[in-house]
Amino acid sequence: MQAPNPLPSGLRAIATLFALCGAYLGLGGLLMLVRPGLLGMSVGAPLLFGLELSGPYIFLLMAAVGCAIAWGLVKRNNLARHAAILIAIAGVVMLVPPVSAAAVMVQTKALAWGGLGIIVRVMVAWYLSQAHIADEFRR
Repeated sequence: MQAPNPLPSGLRAIATLFALCGAYLGLGGLLMLVRPGLLGMSVGAPLLFGLELSGPYIFLLMAAVGCAIAWGLVKRNNLARHAAILIAIAGVVMLVPPVSAAAVMVQTKALAWGGLGIIVRVMVAWYLSQAHIADEFRR
């Protein structure tokens, strides 16, 4: 009996990133439901890009999506890989206006955080798009 291939470390890191984002959004959504007013909806702004105004249920929905993608990446589900790539690309697109505004207004902290967000999302999309990683999902 042959041992299954171990999960590549980059794939493990990306799955962990999605799981942590899902846990963050889930905890925020639950706290908003249990103790209204304890957290502002703006706590989800870095991950939800305006959807946080829909209330705590969107937090819980996106938490479930993030955790499902993390689980799918660990189980090497190709649909989860494609979803992760699309979410990463959408995140880059959504970060361009705030980063541009921070550059024009010379807000170094906002520019650094926005730039870091773009870099991480591009790295996720690039890594998951590589041929040898795509082959991991075909086995």
